[in-house]
Amino acid sequence: MKLFNKEKRIKYLGFNDFWFAVIAILVLSIVTNYLFTNYSEEVSFFEIVINWVISLFFTLCNWFFMRNVIIYLRKKYPSFKDTPNRIIIVFIFILISVPLIDYIGSMMIGAFFNDFHYYITERFKVLLPIVIISVMIQAIYEAIYYHAMLKKIIREEEQAKQVMVQAQLDALRNQAQPHFFFNTLNTLRDIIDQNSKEEAKDFVDKLSGVYRFILESGNVNVITLRDELKFSQAYVHIQSERFGDNLQVQWDIPETFLDRMTVPMSIQLLLENAIKHNVVSRSKPLTIKVSIHNDHIVVENKIQAKSTQLPSTKLGLKNIEKRYALISNQSIEITNDGKQFTVALPLLHTSDQNN
Repeated sequence: MKLFNKEKRIKYLGFNDFWFAVIAILVLSIVTNYLFTNYSEEVSFFEIVINWVISLFFTLCNWFFMRNVIIYLRKKYPSFKDTPNRIIIVFIFILISVPLIDYIGSMMIGAFFNDFHYYITERFKVLLPIVIISVMIQAIYEAIYYHAMLKKIIREEEQAKQVMVQAQLDALRNQAQPHFFFNTLNTLRDIIDQNSKEEAKDFVDKLSGVYRFILESGNVNVITLRDELKFSQAYVHIQSERFGDNLQVQWDIPETFLDRMTVPMSIQLLLENAIKHNVVSRSKPLTIKVSIHNDHIVVENKIQAKSTQLPSTKLGLKNIEKRYALISNQSIEITNDGKQFTVALPLLHTSDQNN
């Protein structure tokens, strides 16, 4: 039964109304008994109890009849937009049920005491306050249900947004992986052209270790700076096989920042872009500096633009920007003054991430 089933009460009423119903019925039965019964000084305690029991009987009948009407309407019209229909129907039922229950109850009690007299004009003074009280009680039920439905809709909308955001993050993360693979294949091609077969094999072995890291971090939206640096340094080590001392990466990262968070493959993508778009040669060695400044990890290099550009997917910086925008309220900073190219990535705390 819905009366004794907590889950059903919460489902159809919006809250567990057990104690609300118990307390309200007792209070209303006492109040109506006091208001609508004329007690003289000679009335006995037994008569007071009998009158209260009668008042309790009518209160119970009205309460549970209307409560079942509400549950029926919630099942038939569960939608948020059906609220006006439910309110109108409940009001009509109150206008009909209160006099009907009063008449039937009075007839039953009159039959029990062999004294049945029912005058609608006299009972109207009693019925009108009861109708008003019933409307107030049903308004409380409807307001609580309305609030519960509103919270549910908001929660479902937030969950839908989270699913959409997660899908976008997954797409961006999956986009970054082929981007990395595309550029490393170009690097492998150059090594095969310029170096021995053994060096190419060694490069592939190291590349497989780096790609293992990508696969292992493929299901997370943020990663510690410590792990991202390990991955980036492994990537630089691979590139050193190709460029030797012509590529220098300076790491200036205090230990205290290593547990902060960033998006996976962000630093690696910046290093990759710097190597890809700048000359790296004995006459023009490329130096990339990775440091911390104002709670940002900063990757900067002198611009040594190539005369001919390699094919580009143009995904690196946009990918990082979009992931930061989805994960947090902070954005990356890009500076290009024609001489120096600098990208600053915000270092995140757990609390910085959007829910």
